[in-house]
Amino acid sequence: MRVIPTKLDGVVLVEPDVFGDARGFFMESYHAEKYAAAGLPYQFIQDNHSLSEPAGTLRGLHYQLAPKAQTKLVRVLAGAIYDVAVDIRPGSETFGQWVGYVLSAANKRQLLVPQGFAHGFCTIVPNTEVSYKVDQFYAPAHDRGIRFDDPALSIPWPTDRPMLSPKDEQHPFLANAQLELEGEEG
Repeated sequence: MRVIPTKLDGVVLVEPDVFGDARGFFMESYHAEKYAAAGLPYQFIQDNHSLSEPAGTLRGLHYQLAPKAQTKLVRVLAGAIYDVAVDIRPGSETFGQWVGYVLSAANKRQLLVPQGFAHGFCTIVPNTEVSYKVDQFYAPAHDRGIRFDDPALSIPWPTDRPMLSPKDEQHPFLANAQLELEGEEG
């Protein structure tokens, strides 16, 4: 397994060891001891799986407020996505900066998005299936989002006409987003 740092502290690309032959391939998509030895000691408690039928489906940018903030380990089972993490940690030197990578069933890369980052992805091909692990359960009272088309972020999504959920259409820009629970300090 190879862990590749990004410009955002804590956000890393993971390239698992893949063993292929004429029958196909085998890989360990997650191994707690190997991840801990690589400096990624997260305790994941839930797996999520989505299917996006049309190309250009955009999900995000999502996050949960502390104390229910989530770390996510994202991978693609079928198809391909452009996967994005945005630093939303108040006071961070890289606040408002983002990274984006193509994750696909073919390249088998994974993106680890720690707590303190918003996450979103856009499908590049039809019938894309995404699976991700989280270290906190979904908490609707802590669920928040940022508009995918925030001009302050200028993320070059791979579509001009994204397919969005009604919820994702309503998210505020980062400048107006709630990043902490009222009464909490970062």
